[in-house]
Amino acid sequence: MERLVTTTQAAQILGLSLQGIHYRIKNNQLKSIKQSGKIFVYISEKMEKDSVLKYTKNKKIINSNDEKTETIIEVKNEQIVLLKKSLKWTKKQYDSEIKRLEKNQKNLTDVFKSEINLLQNAFNEMRSIYKPQLENNYENNSSNKFITLQEFTILMKRYNKSQNEIKLLILKAIKDSDKRFIYDKTNKKLLILNSNFKDLL
Repeated sequence: MERLVTTTQAAQILGLSLQGIHYRIKNNQLKSIKQSGKIFVYISEKMEKDSVLKYTKNKKIINSNDEKTETIIEVKNEQIVLLKKSLKWTKKQYDSEIKRLEKNQKNLTDVFKSEINLLQNAFNEMRSIYKPQLENNYENNSSNKFITLQEFTILMKRYNKSQNEIKLLILKAIKDSDKRFIYDKTNKKLLILNSNFKDLL
């Protein structure tokens, strides 16, 4: 059995858009008639039942998809909660490790400072003990090894050398790289090694 309905009603019954109804009319998929300038569509009981079944099926699919979506959302929410807990735990561990390292660094710094102080004290003690000895040794060695220019001049004058001759002797010795005469350019001093200087007489 068929009944005539408007295109709007047909769209509601069949679960289609108005454009879908007009497309099916144009392609002879729906029977229609024009009355008083309006288009009416023939709808059979079978068409209504099929539409209801299709709607029910689609609704079940939608509901099933909704359930699946809700399940996915729940799983994701659980994962987010777990990740948040994991992140919180990791941050706590990280903070704890940073504090431990800072404490170790402070301890190491304190140990190094203490070691440096001990070494400094030991060095100062050693210097106070051995410095006078070293200075005395140096002075003794220096006095034995070197003579002053004045001493050299006196020695040369004993052998009747004039002041001018003494100067010439020294200049020649430096020029000839005589190892007994060392000129310190930095301090501008002449160092004379102690010797009998017989070769210069």
